[in-house]
Amino acid sequence: MPLILGFDTSAAHVGAALFDGAEVRAAAHEDMARGQAERLIPLLTEVLTEAGLGWGDLDAIGVGVGPGNFTGVRLSVAAARGLALSLGIPAVGVSLLDAAALDIPDPVLTCLSAPRDQAYVQSQGMTPGVAAQLIAISAIPADWARLGLTCTGSAAEAVAAHLSATHAPARHAPAAAVARIAATRWQDAPPRPAPLYLKPADAAPSRDAPPVILDDA
Repeated sequence: MPLILGFDTSAAHVGAALFDGAEVRAAAHEDMARGQAERLIPLLTEVLTEAGLGWGDLDAIGVGVGPGNFTGVRLSVAAARGLALSLGIPAVGVSLLDAAALDIPDPVLTCLSAPRDQAYVQSQGMTPGVAAQLIAISAIPADWARLGLTCTGSAAEAVAAHLSATHAPARHAPAAAVARIAATRWQDAPPRPAPLYLKPADAAPSRDAPPVILDDA
């Protein structure tokens, strides 16, 4: 069976899970707003050690690519690319919108919290479907409601109240869901993981004038 190490730092947490194609062999999840960069690799090593395995036993890497915290997403994606290159194995990027909906019966609307009373949303099993997007919860159209619709994710309760729908927690921790989904994709020559951004970056280019380069010639 393949051994997939999945991890995610797209929100205020760092999580990892080792999936063997049938079950999660070892996992860890720590809530933290800061220090993810320092904690990620040690946590991955601890998960492998708990399972009695090493880096060379892995068949693929799975990584959460967002949407979520910009710094956290970039951290995980860079780590996944580096590990995949050094180990000579594929890295699979997995949307957290897909991960949160894993194993929840359709129709389901994934709703992840975003700043300023907004949510990242995406549907599965809805016609017409809702493409991945960032939207104010108050602006979500009433016609997104469906018979039997379940909202899931960190903003599910607020969105479900807006749509008069039900809500349910995700069936798997983020890293475990990432690993499970990556296990279905790693043999399909996946592209290199890239951040999934559904809003412009908060940072703006510097307005300072560039330094003057002096020529001594």
